[in-house]
Amino acid sequence: MPASQELPSTLERSEKHAQNLWSKAHDSAVEEYGEGERAHRTAFAALKNEYEKIGDHWERKSKNGPSDRKAAGGRDTKASTQEGVDANASKAHLLDVAKRLDISGRTRMNKDELVDEIKKANRRETSAQRKKGKS
Repeated sequence: MPASQELPSTLERSEKHAQNLWSKAHDSAVEEYGEGERAHRTAFAALKNEYEKIGDHWERKSKNGPSDRKAAGGRDTKASTQEGVDANASKAHLLDVAKRLDISGRTRMNKDELVDEIKKANRRETSAQRKKGKS
C-alpha cells in the first residue's frame, strides 16, 4: 500500500515536507524489504534525521543528524530509541521543548530526565489527539 494511504496520525498533523519525506522513504523501503515493520522503521529513521516529535506532531530540527544513539548506530545497535525526541540536542533546546509541553519540574532535570519526560508528554498528547479523532 502506498505510504500516502497509511500515513501515521502524528504525520497527518505535521507539515507537508515531513509527510513527503516519510512517504518517499517508506515506499523505497517497501521496494527494498517488502511491506511491514522494517519499512516503517526505515521511514521513521529517515524522518528523525530532519524532524523531532514534539507533542502530537513532527517539527523540523534546527540541525540535521541522528536524534539518539540508536539512530547514530544503526539497525544492530543495542541502544534504545528515544521515540523521536532529539536526545542529541542541547539541554537548552530540551528545556524549551519541555516548556512548550508544560512539563513541571523541568529546570531541575538533567538531559536524560528531560528526554524521558518529553517522551511521556509526547505519548499523552498523541493519545489525546487519537481519542479526539475517534469521538
